[in-house]
Amino acid sequence: GALTISIFLKPPGVIPPGGSTTICCVCQGRYGSFVLYKGSHQLRTLEQSGSRAEFSISNATYKDSGSYNCHYLEGGTVLARSDELLVLVEEFRLPRPNLSVLPGHEVTVGADVRFRCTSTQPSTGCYLYLEGQTRAQLLSREQGDYNLSRVQKGDSGRYSCQCCTIPALKEWSAVSNTLDLVVR
Repeated sequence: GALTISIFLKPPGVIPPGGSTTICCVCQGRYGSFVLYKGSHQLRTLEQSGSRAEFSISNATYKDSGSYNCHYLEGGTVLARSDELLVLVEEFRLPRPNLSVLPGHEVTVGADVRFRCTSTQPSTGCYLYLEGQTRAQLLSREQGDYNLSRVQKGDSGRYSCQCCTIPALKEWSAVSNTLDLVVR
C-alpha cells in the first residue's frame, strides 16, 4: 500500500517565544531519509534513528511559526509526503488549564471516556492534544469536554490541553498537565 508519514510536535502545542519543541517525522519500518520543508522552502535533511527523524526548535521566535511537512526519500526519490503541521509561536497570557479524565486513566477497550479541560478564563476554546497526532481536537466550548466513545487501543497515549481566546486565537494559555490514557 501507499507509504504514510506522520508528522507531529513533541511535546504538542503552541510554543511561547524562547520555548522549545521537536518536530518528529515517522515512516513505519522504513530507513530512507527525511527532508523537512517549511512552506515550499527546504530546511534540511533530518537526523534520524531508525524509521523516525527529528528536528529541534529551540529558543523559538515568531519566525518559527508556519506550516511544516516532511518528505520521505529512498535513493533520492520522494516516495511520500506528510500532512502539513501547523506550528504556532505565541505569548502565553492566559492561566494554565487543568486536564482530567473520567472514569480514570486506565480503561478497557470499548469504554467511554470523557476528557475535561478546565480553565479559569471564561470564553476560551480549548484544544485536546494526543502526542503523535498532527491535528488537535477542539473541545466543546460549553463544558470544555471531549467525549471519546468506545475507545480502542489506538486511543492510548499522552494527552494534554491548551486554551485560547476564541475566535482570535491570539491569547494562549500554557499547556496543561499531561495524562497518560491506558486502554487495556
